[in-house]
Amino acid sequence: MSDTKYFSRVAVTDVAASLLRQLTDQHGRLMFHQSGGCCDGSAPMCYPVGMFLIGPSDVRLGALEVGLDDPIEVFISEAQFEYWKYTHLTIDVVPGRGAGFSVEGPTGKRFIIRSRMLDEEELVHFGLGPSG
Repeated sequence: MSDTKYFSRVAVTDVAASLLRQLTDQHGRLMFHQSGGCCDGSAPMCYPVGMFLIGPSDVRLGALEVGLDDPIEVFISEAQFEYWKYTHLTIDVVPGRGAGFSVEGPTGKRFIIRSRMLDEEELVHFGLGPSG
């Protein structure tokens, strides 16, 4: 057994992973972009791969393993990342109307972000804290 700790900036709850598997069956491969826009606030927006174009000012936060062949990648705009870089984000799902362009819209559920501050070890790993 390895003592190597796995570090990630993003995670997914079991209930959100279940919804993502269902949505993948309907829409094909999916990806997230953590919105900072005005219309949907800071909702995590879920799109079929290729329907939202990632640009050079987007930061890849990580990938969600939800029991599919391909992980679901999660991105955030560079400007938003500056506000969120000290936090770990967890994608969850709650009852309610999904964001306008996000694929969960018609399901009666919506994705939300739960966040916590990175711990000391995570801060060091991501180059945000003292190294020793």
